[in-house]
Amino acid sequence: MTRSTFNQQPQTESFGLDDLSYDLPEELIAQKPSAVRHESRLLKLERETGDVSHHQFSDIKSFLKAGDVLIVNDTRVVPSRLYAQRESGGIIRLLLIRPLAEKINLWEAMVTPIKRLKVGEQLTLVSEASPKHRISIADIIIDQDGFKRLVVDLGRKEDVYSILGEVGFAPLPPYIVREKPEGEDENRLHDLDRYQTVFAKTPGAVAAPTAGLHFSNELLEELAERGVIIKYITLHVGPGTFKPITTDLDNHSIEAELFSISKDTADAVNAAKSEGRRVIAVGTTSLRALETAGRSGLLEPTDQGSTTLYVKPGFQFKMVDAMVTNFHLSKSSLLVLVATLAGKDNILNAYKEAVKERYRFFSYGDAMFIT
Repeated sequence: MTRSTFNQQPQTESFGLDDLSYDLPEELIAQKPSAVRHESRLLKLERETGDVSHHQFSDIKSFLKAGDVLIVNDTRVVPSRLYAQRESGGIIRLLLIRPLAEKINLWEAMVTPIKRLKVGEQLTLVSEASPKHRISIADIIIDQDGFKRLVVDLGRKEDVYSILGEVGFAPLPPYIVREKPEGEDENRLHDLDRYQTVFAKTPGAVAAPTAGLHFSNELLEELAERGVIIKYITLHVGPGTFKPITTDLDNHSIEAELFSISKDTADAVNAAKSEGRRVIAVGTTSLRALETAGRSGLLEPTDQGSTTLYVKPGFQFKMVDAMVTNFHLSKSSLLVLVATLAGKDNILNAYKEAVKERYRFFSYGDAMFIT
């Protein structure tokens, strides 16, 4: 273990978007996950002192104690990136965003290129599968930012997830560069496995809750044996979480995301809060669900929650005492969130240290424990 100290208290004053910029060498953007989930690196940041220390992720079992409640997001990532061929022969790229209400066969999708596509047009999904699957354009709509999106009909409701499992690719963010595999399915299947937590259960996300990617079944078992209470929420991560801030920090907004919290989880969190035990969110998604449903000071169970929560300076945390998170992009809403929790100077100093120590950044990168 190595240790560095930054004598900074968490910031309570406001900060601006330009304050959350840092230099990152391109080679530190992780293109692949670590070979073993729990063997990624872990930077531990003490909120009150600014102390930073460097560890392997599996060392987190030394930082968690009996009675801590660890909240993880069990959403399952849908293989929602598709390639389709038009009748003219042109190839388009689709990213499914969300199903329309209960119509699981109809999905809103971001598409490039979108020019000259028409309602009713038939598309053939590109894959090594046989027979080929055909989908159709049900509608063309305008999103809240003024951009065109498609509504695509994937066919029979009961076949949707099996088709996506056959031909869909993991919806990796654009900073992870992948060429579409030709002929060989191994790369596609590897990403479908590793861009998914080991506890993923309920399909619906179009991006992974990446802080959870570091937990292996082995590590979860060790934590449970040590008395750490592991509970689950479900928040279906949408692309809005990663939408860049194009205005000033205060006027940014986040698209609604659906979540659910069971009575069992709510009871465990409320008991911990009343008894002075820690509630630790794994990832920004878990934190946002907990803080949305816990604004009264008691965590309310819900089957149909929706959150547009944007955590920024001035936000008062009611539920979360500590969190596990990955490293986030400059000037992103996720970086605003962790800077609000830990203090701007603490976060920027920790990120500077992480760059110096050659940590791997973003979705497939290393982790931070803010305590």
